[in-house]
Amino acid sequence: MKAYYFYAVIGAFLMNALFALNSFAEDIYKLGSGDQMRITIYGEKDLSGEYEVDGTGSVALPLIGEVNVDGLSLREAEKAITEAYKGDYLLNPRVNAEVMNFRPFFILGEVNEPGNYPYISGMNVLNAVAVAKGYTYRANKNRIVRRRLVDGKEVEEEVKELDKVFPGDVLHVHERFF
Repeated sequence: MKAYYFYAVIGAFLMNALFALNSFAEDIYKLGSGDQMRITIYGEKDLSGEYEVDGTGSVALPLIGEVNVDGLSLREAEKAITEAYKGDYLLNPRVNAEVMNFRPFFILGEVNEPGNYPYISGMNVLNAVAVAKGYTYRANKNRIVRRRLVDGKEVEEEVKELDKVFPGDVLHVHERFF
């Protein structure tokens, strides 16, 4: 009985985590270069597939070519793709889009292995530092700056270790002065 309860609790936790990830991707998350998407057009297997958002913020789709999805939510991208297929190519296209792999985040400065790393859902600054093999001995843990693109503008702000990290964020751990 205890094992069943344990698995039920774990299952409920995982379902809530997946729901939170889907909600994040549908409503808040804005697509950008490096995201990998699965686009499904119902009834059109040849048009459905996995696509990557290129450096210009577009996905290249069969028949219609490039559709710009940079800065769009998943629902907005679905509408743009639907409009592109509607009329000349399909009568009533039904499009579903989902993010398969989020673009990486970047961490620079006083960490042992600076670079770009795959985004993990629910990540915070401390998790990002751990992924980069921890702080160096010179790191100023109270001076971490995050750069993020918000509505087409780059925003830079100081963050704390428990602040959230999103795909495409650039974290800079500054050096402390003795």
